Amino acid sequence: MANEEMVVLQRLLQEIENVKLGLDPEILAGWYNKVADDAKAEAPRHLVDSIDVIQDPILPMKFEFKTSKRAVKYVLEAIDRNLPEMPTATRLYFQKLSELIQAEMLR
Repeated sequence: MANEEMVVLQRLLQEIENVKLGLDPEILAGWYNKVADDAKAEAPRHLVDSIDVIQDPILPMKFEFKTSKRAVKYVLEAIDRNLPEMPTATRLYFQKLSELIQAEMLR
């Protein structure tokens, strides 16, 4: 029984480490850049300059995804395409980002 408990504890510790890793500012910055690059690759040439990510230099967990309304479609598609590859916490973060972008578009 004690051995089974150790295995469960090790799995929990690994999952906690994965969650922490997924919310690291460098990891998030990498995924923001990947999403932006993918969106730019799919967007028409005249919209490419309207897609940009800015990371706050003082608060590294704070990002601003700048995009024109016409380019939002490409950003949302890029987020959706990349979700399966993201660590769990990062995936949840970007799912929420996608929801927020969509809600902003409905205003």
